[in-house]
Amino acid sequence: MTRAKIKTETTEKIKVRDLRSALRRLEHMPGQLLETNVEVDPSAELSGVYRYVGAGGTVKRPTKEGPAMIFNHVKGHPGKRVAIGVLASRKRVAALLDTEPENLGKLLWKSVDHPVPPVLIKGPALCQQVVHRADEPGFDLAKLVPAQTNTPDDAGPYITLGMCYAAHPDTGVSDVTIHRLCIQGKDELSIFFTPGARHIGAMAERAEELGQKLPVSISIGVDPAIEIGSCFEPPTTPFGYDELAVAGALRKEPVELCNCLTVEQRAIANAEYVIEGEVLPHVRIKEDQNSHTGYAMPEFPGYTGPASENCWLIKVKAVTHREDPIMQTCIGPSEEHVSMAGIPTEASIYGMVEKAMPGKLRNVYCSSAGGGKYMAVLQFQKKTASDEGRQRQAALLAFSAFSELKHIFLVDEDVDCFDMDDVLWAMNTRFQGDRDIITIPGVRCHPLDPSNSPSYSASILDQGIACKTIFDCTVPFSQKDRFVRARFLEVDAEKWTGQREK
Repeated sequence: MTRAKIKTETTEKIKVRDLRSALRRLEHMPGQLLETNVEVDPSAELSGVYRYVGAGGTVKRPTKEGPAMIFNHVKGHPGKRVAIGVLASRKRVAALLDTEPENLGKLLWKSVDHPVPPVLIKGPALCQQVVHRADEPGFDLAKLVPAQTNTPDDAGPYITLGMCYAAHPDTGVSDVTIHRLCIQGKDELSIFFTPGARHIGAMAERAEELGQKLPVSISIGVDPAIEIGSCFEPPTTPFGYDELAVAGALRKEPVELCNCLTVEQRAIANAEYVIEGEVLPHVRIKEDQNSHTGYAMPEFPGYTGPASENCWLIKVKAVTHREDPIMQTCIGPSEEHVSMAGIPTEASIYGMVEKAMPGKLRNVYCSSAGGGKYMAVLQFQKKTASDEGRQRQAALLAFSAFSELKHIFLVDEDVDCFDMDDVLWAMNTRFQGDRDIITIPGVRCHPLDPSNSPSYSASILDQGIACKTIFDCTVPFSQKDRFVRARFLEVDAEKWTGQREK
């Protein structure tokens, strides 16, 4: 038995159910985890380092896809570690979810359709091994939680991978989502709600109508299945669907929750950190009230977004954590965002088109260049003459359901939709701009795209409106015989190289 095979079998025996087991699995995968004992400053320096090591995504070049990192010595936070980039590679995500990279979207689609709801555990939870209450002397969020700034322009230290969990004040239905959280004071966090985009925002609005505070928990450092599952959006997971059930389906066992200690809410029981608090009604603050930079933090399109004038405020009641906690963070425009936002979108598009026209859509890829949200590649198979035009129908279905999509590339089944060089090859040899571009102007898209602005074009009526575009790089069915790729002999190259094809 080869050493590589022994390594793989050891890796597979590590059951991933929290951040620590995920990191242990990565330790057994060559080149997937880098650990350093050199002290790092969480104020811009930590992200500055990882920008070069493995950020990828839409981060300013030079950057690349590389290993996840653990910083063992964080300035100002003795005894605490920070992990970054855990999901900043499609290969890593697949390994942590026990599947293949090209199968991720389909796996998540099946998981949404077969949810396993979370369960409440009794007794002490791992996330509550150490407890800090806000009414105790010396309580200070900035000292308890090693939150980072991505750049020197950031409004303040951000919690970028906090799983926000809340329940609707009328129905009690729970939901988990990731929001932009900035430390504003010793016991205060700002939370940014994108209008109409997240369920917890609607819960906060309803609580405000009732004059109530909204209890919320923020779990940091969790099972990657939870982080991926939390990024699903309507219509795939409509209001009332708890995305923790997606993680339960992925793991074939429920996510365990515990009761919070200071608010009427639940938290993820094996998280590294949990922040307990309440979203206050009728209170809004400036996101950069302490720094006055005018900016928030780098967002997934690759630009540093403006600071919000109307962030909601969370009054923190407690911070709990495991012994020797590991803070988990990410860079906003990195490949990590592509994984978390893009793979659920792939799953959603695949599921919708599969229901409308079974067997036609082979796969979907939401590429790094679009931050996992703006661009999708649909690999479509035309089996009969009557399939001509259905590829464009599939693109329209995707656009109608997912407003944040701006560009869709359509390719044939012989094109690798996960290889953008191959996609551009199809564009160069199977596409004519005067007949294969379909534009849909004046459609609501995403407000963080700086080109979606009236200042960019007079044709844009409001911030966040865009011209959605389909690039049809598929061969007309009647001409498929003219576009056959060079036929190489199929062989097993391992005989000559000793390396199994990836």
